[in-house]
Amino acid sequence: MTSLISENLKFFSLFFKSRDVMIFNGLVALGTVGSQELFSVVAFHCPCSPERNYLYGLAAIGVPALVLFLIGIILNNHTWNLVAECRKRATKNCSIPATFLLFGSIAGRAAVAPVTWSVISLLRGEAYVCARSEFLNPITFPGFPLDKGRDDMAKFPCKDTPAELLIFKEEVVRRLKYESQFLGWILIAVVASTIFLLKCLHHCCSPLSYHQESYWSQYRNNERELFNRTAEVHAKVLAASNVKQFFGFVALSKEEKEMVVEYAVEEAQPSPQWNEITGLYLYRENKGFPLYSRLHKWAKKVIGNGTDCKETALLAM
Repeated sequence: MTSLISENLKFFSLFFKSRDVMIFNGLVALGTVGSQELFSVVAFHCPCSPERNYLYGLAAIGVPALVLFLIGIILNNHTWNLVAECRKRATKNCSIPATFLLFGSIAGRAAVAPVTWSVISLLRGEAYVCARSEFLNPITFPGFPLDKGRDDMAKFPCKDTPAELLIFKEEVVRRLKYESQFLGWILIAVVASTIFLLKCLHHCCSPLSYHQESYWSQYRNNERELFNRTAEVHAKVLAASNVKQFFGFVALSKEEKEMVVEYAVEEAQPSPQWNEITGLYLYRENKGFPLYSRLHKWAKKVIGNGTDCKETALLAM
């Protein structure tokens, strides 16, 4: 029974590791949907005033989407690898396809949340109804009072709609929600088609076989996980050594004491080594052998692009 549970846990672990980007994007989308629902219930209040309706409706859709986009860029490691690359090497090794791929990767990852926000806002229709109500032509509604104008049309999204116009409210809201949801479905179709075409283009233009690219992805995930785990232990052991040198002793738990004894750390890595493994990385080969990361390249003692190093516009995601 124990072995069966262990095998199942390993399977799920491998499943999630192999689909980490897809799952992360899904979680981001679900979080965005929840945030949008909360915003609609708590924070959205149409001003029901000409000129203000339009600005408020656009802001309700656009401002949160912009904030989510910027947060996505900030949380993307490629953004800061690009900053480090520009500071250290001025991206001199990046070709035009590689630069395009880099910015596409950053923007694509960051666009998941804002696109989800925009789609959900359009499908709900509240912000669009608020923004567009004042622009409806009263003549298109049979029997609409001729003495009513833009000021009255702007009040349709709110509860204080004039009594003589209540019979038109349902039709106005239904028409605007139809337009909003139509735009939402169009946006979904455009995004889905774009993703499909980009995936096809990526696999058609990639010089790597499907299995090698899958292996490269697994290598990156394992290297990142092992590097972060080892860096945490190394930092803790080095910190314990320095604290002990200052105070004469260091307060450690039993597990930490065992860790300090097992892993002897003399000193931190010099800055040139950190610079070698930091920054953007494009897939490279040296004399036919692949170099899967900057750390891999450093470990193989390949200087620069090597004497026989081929660079390909494939970004380490």
